Amino acid sequence: MDNLPILYSFRRCPYAIRARMALLSSQIAVELREIVLRDKPASMLEYSPKGTVPVLVLSDGRVLDESGDIVNWALQHNDPEQLLRADQTLIQKLIDQNDGDFKASLDRYKYADRYPEKTMEEYRNDGEQFLAVLEQRLSGHRYLIDDKPSIADIAIFPFIRQFAFVDKPWFDQSQYNNLQLWLTGLLDSAMFDRCMQKRQPWKPGDTTEVFQ
Repeated sequence: MDNLPILYSFRRCPYAIRARMALLSSQIAVELREIVLRDKPASMLEYSPKGTVPVLVLSDGRVLDESGDIVNWALQHNDPEQLLRADQTLIQKLIDQNDGDFKASLDRYKYADRYPEKTMEEYRNDGEQFLAVLEQRLSGHRYLIDDKPSIADIAIFPFIRQFAFVDKPWFDQSQYNNLQLWLTGLLDSAMFDRCMQKRQPWKPGDTTEVFQ
């Protein structure tokens, strides 16, 4: 266990959820260190001074501090569900849309009082442009690429989850029926349940907690 990669994570962060889901799918064991954002461990900041999660410290000392790099590292080592099987150009286009304009709209929708340039509803309307893209893709198959999950689903769904729960009654009554079913299926999955188990914040000297 001394040679396990170390993952610094925060349970509710969508980027960290993305990374944990990929690690679970890859069946690669890591030492999980749950952090508190307002009291980040000094060791994490030494590995990654930018101070954001997730951060994966590999056994050879390399540090991956972007969620996409962690996802790719894990699945390139082991991809039993073939999450990387599909058209990577299309997948990357969807992820870029999610991480770009949609994430900006999500932040403003969730914290509209911090961004008085528009109303909450206007920020939601901005985000709906991406919801419509996903709704259309899900009209022809169960997941975003085809009828099996791909890395696109794992990478995007934590952000759609966050968007939906800003105003869950609105989302549940919206016209995004396919997206609602897709989100519910992923939220109800055994993998997501394992991913979201609550843990005590890590501190130096704690017993190693294996995440697999």
